[in-house]
Amino acid sequence: MEFNGAQMIIHLLERQGIKILFGIPGGANLPIYEALYHSNLRHILARHEQGAGFIAQGMARSTGRVAVCMATSGPGATNLLTAIADAKLDSVPMVAITGQVPAPLIGTDAFQEVDTYGLTLPITKHNFLVQDTEELLEVIPEAFRIAQSGRPGPVVVDVPKDIQARTMDVQRWPDPAQAAPLPECDGSIISRMADMIHQAERPVFYIGGGVIAADAAEVLKQLARKNTIPVTSTLMGLGAVAHDDPLFLGMLGMHGNAQTNVIMARADLIIALGIRFDDRATGKIEEFCPGAAIIHVDVDPSEIDKLKNATLGVCGDVKEILTRLLPEIKNDERKAWQGDMAALKPSRAFACPESKDMNHPASIIRFIGDFVPEDTIITTDVGQHQMWTAQPYPFRHPMTFLTSGGLGTMGFGLPAAIGAALAHPDQKIVCISGDGSFLMNLQELATLAENRLNIAIVILNNGHLGLVRQQQELFYDNHIFASRFDTSPDFAAIARGFGVMAVDLAQANDPKRALAKALAQPGPCLIHAKVHSQLNVYPMVPPGASNLEMIGGNNHV
Repeated sequence: MEFNGAQMIIHLLERQGIKILFGIPGGANLPIYEALYHSNLRHILARHEQGAGFIAQGMARSTGRVAVCMATSGPGATNLLTAIADAKLDSVPMVAITGQVPAPLIGTDAFQEVDTYGLTLPITKHNFLVQDTEELLEVIPEAFRIAQSGRPGPVVVDVPKDIQARTMDVQRWPDPAQAAPLPECDGSIISRMADMIHQAERPVFYIGGGVIAADAAEVLKQLARKNTIPVTSTLMGLGAVAHDDPLFLGMLGMHGNAQTNVIMARADLIIALGIRFDDRATGKIEEFCPGAAIIHVDVDPSEIDKLKNATLGVCGDVKEILTRLLPEIKNDERKAWQGDMAALKPSRAFACPESKDMNHPASIIRFIGDFVPEDTIITTDVGQHQMWTAQPYPFRHPMTFLTSGGLGTMGFGLPAAIGAALAHPDQKIVCISGDGSFLMNLQELATLAENRLNIAIVILNNGHLGLVRQQQELFYDNHIFASRFDTSPDFAAIARGFGVMAVDLAQANDPKRALAKALAQPGPCLIHAKVHSQLNVYPMVPPGASNLEMIGGNNHV
């Protein structure tokens, strides 16, 4: 049967189980949109290609499955770059399909031509420039296989317009791609891991987003309880262990719990799972847990010994390795280690201000946690609000905290929330943002309104690029420059202009009640909260310093 290349792409996506995709059409990908018109796939029209990429990320991060976004050539493809790079650093499975000028025009500076292949080479797990229509039968499934195999990541497929339009007779469709199986870990390594844990007096699990990606949270908790091993998390690992689990130490690192950083420094064994020893978590790497042996388990062999030498490096699937390790681990109450930690660990990881202070972001975030169901998916943008969310919010489940960790991309929160809401239409989604971040992808309010999604946006407005202002205050002689907004838009009025209900807490007689009411309402809603403009998020490790050199450790908010 005859199909053109665009029809083949859509049919191959359907065979991969894709039901919904995100993008913006343009001249170089219109054949794909013509094929999409005749398909059963649902298309969400984003208002910016970066928004489309982050919407796809929201779906992928909240489900663990590959999501698809699309863009045309030239500016369409370049607008996707930030979302692609973000997915690469946070190991998000995503396939981006971009249109390209016709193959004979490549290299001629044709209208809307850019070297998408070259631009995306360093920010993808793999990329393809399709040179023949028949290649699509191999390239599309291969893109999905690569995106979801091993350490997940983004894959770009760049398809010239003439390749999309050219027809061919398809006799047999390829099987849908599956993730490639991971090599099984040698039994002797499992035994050595068990021996190191049994010999340790002060072990700590140090976990990251890889634990969530591997669906290993449950077996991790079983193992931690059996041997009474405390657990600390990176920003990306929050939700793997409930915030109130007796063994959970909270987040470590730059804006983590000061006591957690001290406990880490006293550990004699660090069991690092699905982490990459990121500088925001470790501080000065040479001084991170200098007296501890390290077991580093990661699916990506390039991460082992990359930044911190491991006593035992283990490459493989975290869930499979922990599942095999569990029966080899003895029950141990570790009373001495528990006693040492009890002397350090506060009853609450972060002190909160008085509940009446509705101008303090930590109060608002704490109340959000009180008012919404525990399976609510939280997205954030990047800045002080992101750290305030990570600190007191009561995360209980994996894949309920979606944030830009590695790239730290402002503008992530709203489109990611849209993707999560499309994947989980029956769950509450809350996007916590700052005034600076929210302006980065404000246009996706139109996408939200058009699809009437169950998303509450909470803007914590301090009139600044908060983390920039904080560092200028602390480390640049209080030279506040280009980080204060002298003009602040009326966010509530803007939301209403897009057709989204809005509440301004500053105008409410009872701001706490107004917050609860707005969060309980189904459908899209924006909640504007004016917060103190000069607050710093503490504790904080100065850039380049050791985690033990935190400032504000006794004044957590």
